[in-house]
Amino acid sequence: MRKLWILFTQTVTVLLAAYFIVATLKPQWLDRRPRLASVVPILEAPADSRSDAVSGVSFRHAAQVASAAVVSISTSTAPQRHPQSADPWFRFFFGDQGNSTPQSGLGSGVVVSPEGYILTNNHVIEQADDIEVMLNDGRVVKASVIGTDPETDLAVLKVGLTGLTAIALGNSDELQVGDPVLAVGNPFGVGKTVTSGIVSALGRTQLGINTFENFIQTDAAINPGNSGGALVDVNGHLMGINTAIYSRSGGSMGIGFAIPTSTARSVMESIVQDGKVTRGWIGVEPRELSPELAQTFDLSGTSGVIITGVLQNGPAAVAGVRPGDLVTSVNGQAVSTVPQLLAEVAALKPGTPAELGVLRRGTMLSLTVVPARRAALRRRD
Repeated sequence: MRKLWILFTQTVTVLLAAYFIVATLKPQWLDRRPRLASVVPILEAPADSRSDAVSGVSFRHAAQVASAAVVSISTSTAPQRHPQSADPWFRFFFGDQGNSTPQSGLGSGVVVSPEGYILTNNHVIEQADDIEVMLNDGRVVKASVIGTDPETDLAVLKVGLTGLTAIALGNSDELQVGDPVLAVGNPFGVGKTVTSGIVSALGRTQLGINTFENFIQTDAAINPGNSGGALVDVNGHLMGINTAIYSRSGGSMGIGFAIPTSTARSVMESIVQDGKVTRGWIGVEPRELSPELAQTFDLSGTSGVIITGVLQNGPAAVAGVRPGDLVTSVNGQAVSTVPQLLAEVAALKPGTPAELGVLRRGTMLSLTVVPARRAALRRRD
């Protein structure tokens, strides 16, 4: 009996040892469950396909469409020298006056016509003596200035090429806060770059950037060199021209501003047709209607722009506008802020009569004013 027990224990020990060895080295021998692949066949997606979920949020198409029409702009300015620097006696006593190193700059632009018209910022090409444009295909060509508008910081260039890929101009008036947008340009000169974000705000004014302000605010990264580049929607349609950023460091902090296409289109058309932008002017000093002014002039509960000064013999004075009047509309367009009044008056055609809606001492009046031509902003030296 003792021998049988010893034989049994040895046999069990050998079997357990064999089990542990197999479980360690060949565990699949012990797995008798059916394979998933043998029950449910797995479908592999083609390498070049995209799921509906991925394609629904991808900006690939918009980036490709917009990038084809965005160009890089480089400028150079001849060194400034003193008028007497050629006189050897002047150089002997005063040295070589002035900067002898040419100044250069970088920016971006957008091809808006197959005929070679390019829209960019005025500050990108201002005072430049030489302008070169690098197209999307790598070609570098000289560009000439068709016209500039410092008051909106826009400029139109032209290159001597045709058949260029142009961007489609979208309707910026349909943008809503929260809409996704892309910024395309050449930041810091590193090359064509696309960044994404949303529309953070609309109608930004009184930023002290331009005379006429109606900016789209976005958190899409905009950096130095992006100026003049495109702000586009998810279809790659142009919604604005990237112009400025708010930054304490010089780089993007999530607050960028673009000139809406509605403004850029009208400025571009005027420049291409006339070489300049012509705006109306009536000669008034407007001010926002604060609660204090509303109480002073008994205008509580109303909206408009208070007139605090009228230029003597100016168009508004001739039309009968007086200090203390509240302008509520220009040619039927309601105005409630100074930027709105400025924009509506600027849109008037000089010499063509227009109607001003004016509230005076509780009485609504309709005054006919003949706007004059607004003097062009002087070029900065």
